[in-house]
Amino acid sequence: MSPSATDSPIAVLNRFYEAERRYMAAGGKAGGASFDEFASTMADDVVLHQTPDLPWGGEYLGVERYADWAAQMSDCFETVDVQDAKFIESDDQVIVLCTLETKAKRTGEVIRHPMVQVITVKDGKITDFRPFYWHVPDYVSAEKGLKTSFSKQL
Repeated sequence: MSPSATDSPIAVLNRFYEAERRYMAAGGKAGGASFDEFASTMADDVVLHQTPDLPWGGEYLGVERYADWAAQMSDCFETVDVQDAKFIESDDQVIVLCTLETKAKRTGEVIRHPMVQVITVKDGKITDFRPFYWHVPDYVSAEKGLKTSFSKQL
């Protein structure tokens, strides 16, 4: 049975990004937000690969571990918003060229940087997620409650 248009990789990613926005806006795990809508876009054995240079770096295997990552992000950021997404599809992989906008909880600073994501979607579910951040030190600073290098240059 072939996936429907609502299961197309791009449709799945758009649902994922909306769920992420709502989860973060509701305060994440600490704010009592449900992870269910977020989880509904992922395969049970989803793998999230985060660069080890980030405070939340590492491999997150499965939906429960992905929820752990989301809780860490919501502890650090009020908002996590993928904007201006451009999608490049190749079979079951999608390359997303976008801008990531975050608002740090500890400083109130808004960080807007380019981002690339390589995401695998099979049978209407995300199975593999690889984000590539622009200027990782800014996210490290935000997690520590420090202003970013960009704001220091202004």
